[in-house]
Parts: sequence; structure tokens; C-alpha cells
Amino acid sequence: MSGVPRTSWATLAADEDHYRPLYARLLGLRFVNPGGVLCFLFFEGVVALAALLALAELVSWWAVLILPAAVAVMVKLNDMVAAVVVRSAALVPEQERDRFRRQMEPVVGRARVGWLRHSLPGIVVSVETVSPSSSADDSTAGRSRDGSS
Repeated sequence: MSGVPRTSWATLAADEDHYRPLYARLLGLRFVNPGGVLCFLFFEGVVALAALLALAELVSWWAVLILPAAVAVMVKLNDMVAAVVVRSAALVPEQERDRFRRQMEPVVGRARVGWLRHSLPGIVVSVETVSPSSSADDSTAGRSRDGSS
């Protein structure tokens, strides 16, 4: 292991750094981990695009140097933003992360509604609310209203 030791929040071990593409190693990317094809597009692809634009006389020949440098700056900036996001996420306590996950997860289930026990689905049986303490009084009052007592 040679080079500067990585801190605890680094995503790649130092021995794995040797197998990364040269583009990622030269930029010193720690959080953005582009593969070989993406590094090819970031550098050689942008150089080819700038050369085609220069051959079509849409841009000056300086674009062949400036465009790959601008892409490299944007990739490095993206890596720095990813570092800030990872560090700030590590500072959030586990309890807050669990609370956030509970708030963001949809709750699926059935609600229990006690006053609809005797109703049929889609049919309104009654609109009156009956309290449990006055249910015995209502049964005797119902008989007197019917005239059957």
C-alpha cells in the first residue's frame, strides 16, 4: 500500500485504487467511481467531439483542449458534492434516519372503524350515532314509539 492513507469515509480501499481507470486516478475521485467505458467517453470521447466540432469550424481549435478540461472539472466537482452529501448523511443519527424511513414508507392495511360493524358495504344503514350508554334507553323508547308496548 503506497500513497496517502484513506480516511474512514472513503469508498475504495487503497489496494483497489490500482485497478481503477487512469482518468479516475488522475482526478483523485473518491466517491464517483466511473468504469472504463465512462472514463473513455469522458476523455477520449470529448476530445473526439471537440475535434469534430473544430473540423466543422463550429468552434476554434482551442476547444480540443478546453472541452476535456471542462468535463474533468465537472466530474471532479460532482465528486466533491458527493463527498459533502455522504459526510452530512453520516452525521444524521440512526434514530432520525429510522423516523424518516417510517414517514416516507407508505402504510398499507385496513382501518378498523368501530361504528360500521353492522353496516353492509356500499349501503348506509343509519346516519344516527348511538352511544353505548344510551343504547338500552333507546330500545325501550323504540317500543313506545311503535305503539307495541
